[in-house]
Amino acid sequence: MNTKNYSTPTKKYRFLVSAVHSIYRLLNSTYDLRELTCRMGRLFCQFFNAHYCLVALLDESKKYSTVKCLIKDNKKLVVDKRCRISGRMEERIISTSSAVRKDRLLGVPLICDDVAGVIIVQRPRNGRPFDKFDQEMLMNMAEQAVIGIKNLQLYDEQQKIVFGSIKSLVTLLNTRVPREYTHSPNFSKLVCALGYEVHLREKQIESLKYASLLHDTGKVDIPFEILTKTTRLTSEEYDIIKRHPVKGAQILRPLQILRPVIPIIMHHHEKYNGTGYPSHLKGEQIPLCARIMSVADAFEAMVYGRPYRQRMDIDSAVKEIKKKSGTQFDPKIVDAFLRVIKRFNKRIYLQQDKVQL
Repeated sequence: MNTKNYSTPTKKYRFLVSAVHSIYRLLNSTYDLRELTCRMGRLFCQFFNAHYCLVALLDESKKYSTVKCLIKDNKKLVVDKRCRISGRMEERIISTSSAVRKDRLLGVPLICDDVAGVIIVQRPRNGRPFDKFDQEMLMNMAEQAVIGIKNLQLYDEQQKIVFGSIKSLVTLLNTRVPREYTHSPNFSKLVCALGYEVHLREKQIESLKYASLLHDTGKVDIPFEILTKTTRLTSEEYDIIKRHPVKGAQILRPLQILRPVIPIIMHHHEKYNGTGYPSHLKGEQIPLCARIMSVADAFEAMVYGRPYRQRMDIDSAVKEIKKKSGTQFDPKIVDAFLRVIKRFNKRIYLQQDKVQL
């Protein structure tokens, strides 16, 4: 995008509309604050023919950045830890809450009630100096950007609260479900890694993560003597076990924020050939995230053990997963699992008294 030769009001108006539209699309394309900050930096470089852009988000003291993205000559540096603000221009923008323009250097504050961050762009030596129109343009884009940033920050806080509540619920459930039925600390990592391997969206990964923690919620309704039985289950006892996905869905359904998780929990024991439970779904009738959970859950049950079944070593468990590709498991998910578990290897799943990192 070139900012030169905007000599008429019509051209300037079109450029402004294009800039605001680009920011709007960007804000609606990601739920990740770190990624958003980086993509904003690249966008500002593109719009203003800049070779350098700094986007820094501030903490409440305004003396430290919480996320900082630096783009220089198409190379990026992203820092998402607390760093002290030390640049003279940043300090001036923050203290005055106003734009600073000097030759080929332009900086503006991100303001939402108060200064929430700074944007600084710089053109190369052979570039033209920034003018008043450039400053107005960057201010307009910053006004749009800060709304999206604040929304994402609120979203992050909400997710932390939700995740904390889920962890508390899981802790409570684990006091009712025997230790032998719980999962290793790596189960969520494996499930999410499978999600990334098959290119799920961030929201789907988030649902998978929550489901990995809550998929056995329904086991709280199973009699303790069945959960702790060390001999083979009778058909009647197995029928009781098979009710837990439906029960788990019933327990969690009133929680609105967990609605995307319900189909994963409900159908993670379906089988690709239609012989699973509770609904005998087949093939792609089974939700994709449930097919992912099915493979990960089976693998963990094999290597982590159950009261009624001996543990397997990792290689044997992997062979069993491959053997059931196309019958119990989706072949595409099995292929993704084989790639993921090869990277994890025994560095992740170690055979000890309890599977640990």
